[in-house]
Amino acid sequence: MNSKKISGFSKLNKQQKLTWLANNYLLAGESKGFEFESFWVRDKKVQKVIDGFSENTVSNFIMPYGLAPNFLIDREIYCVPMVIEESSVVAAASSAAKYWMDRGGFKTTILGTAKVGQVHFKWNGDKTLIQALFPEIKKMLLEKATAITENMVKRGGGVTNIELVDFTNEEPGLYQIRAHFETCDSMGANFINSILENFATTLEDYFVDSLQIPDDSRDVDIIMSILSNYTPECVVRAEVSCPINDLGTFANGMMAETLAEKFRMAVQIAHIDPYRATTHNKGIFNGIDSVILATGNDFRATEAAGHTYAARDGQYRSLSFCEINKGIFRFWLDVPLAIGTVGGLTSLHPMAKKSLEILGNPSAEQLMRIIASVGLAQNFAAVRSLVTTGIQQGHMKMHLMNILNHLTASETECSEAIVFFEHKTISFSGVRDFLTDIRK
Repeated sequence: MNSKKISGFSKLNKQQKLTWLANNYLLAGESKGFEFESFWVRDKKVQKVIDGFSENTVSNFIMPYGLAPNFLIDREIYCVPMVIEESSVVAAASSAAKYWMDRGGFKTTILGTAKVGQVHFKWNGDKTLIQALFPEIKKMLLEKATAITENMVKRGGGVTNIELVDFTNEEPGLYQIRAHFETCDSMGANFINSILENFATTLEDYFVDSLQIPDDSRDVDIIMSILSNYTPECVVRAEVSCPINDLGTFANGMMAETLAEKFRMAVQIAHIDPYRATTHNKGIFNGIDSVILATGNDFRATEAAGHTYAARDGQYRSLSFCEINKGIFRFWLDVPLAIGTVGGLTSLHPMAKKSLEILGNPSAEQLMRIIASVGLAQNFAAVRSLVTTGIQQGHMKMHLMNILNHLTASETECSEAIVFFEHKTISFSGVRDFLTDIRK
């Protein structure tokens, strides 16, 4: 009898896991999970590396890997790798890149590179005492962490600041040590967390040993030590600008002046209305996440930081901005990007390494500039479509092939469908009816 309850699953080898899966969750055993095996990498050494990224792995999940050429960023032309499953994203980014290449390209500025970590602890002593002693505590924290920080310091990084944050008004006895870090070309999560845990141990030792702490106030309770994925001091700006007259003309005969004003208003709406801002920023992350994935970085951390940053004044707003001043159209994006180009998956995943090679093996700061530019390009393409033809025309044309594949259309039928729908509205039902008619 099959059993869906299992002990020791993680100790099974991959084939045993697939056999158990097939027997318990796949229809009629489905050849003992053969379809999962078909997505394994042929090179066993590479597959072993990929298996090591996560736990209980039985296969690989395939995602499209595309290229967006013609990105002129700070006077250098890039071909940008993008990993995403959504139709029209790579095409839109490529279109916007080519459009702005003829108008000066993307210009970027690193506004900051600091990352943040926290030690949360409870202490019920006199708050004026801990505030007075904190300079001494800070010095001790840095001294005790030297063995961990020395290599990063040699590369130009390390701990840049430590502050005491008082939360006792919100929660009795609650404090936080907030530390700021520079991690050079690494994302630095392990480095930061190791230091924070060292800080926690040092803090406990200080309260036990210091002669300035009363005996009845020596108990300090460490709650947790962890980096923060909110990095408002690790921010990059990407922007494009040109005279309004250089914007050209657009679909339906829309003139440059009309496009510029409608575009500005669309971005302003995303600053005013959180409902619009959410979709607006999702489009930005269509571009950002694609490059984050392609380079082996953490898209969940990037999105969490970006969405928190978008709500930093208490309301969720657009991450991009637009202004028209003295005949100049300017569009820009500020986004926190705590990423790396060494360590982690960037050094282990074969396609991540290849992506970085395509980009010229950039530093972390250079990669921040590239990713922000792709996010801005994606946002420009989406807003331009919204205020001219509407988003569905381009999106559904790109989606046509997905519909045809879903309906198992032959190559001949696909070719006929592309011609038939060239100037027509595309819908799933419309494509299905077209195939039904020609198959008769």
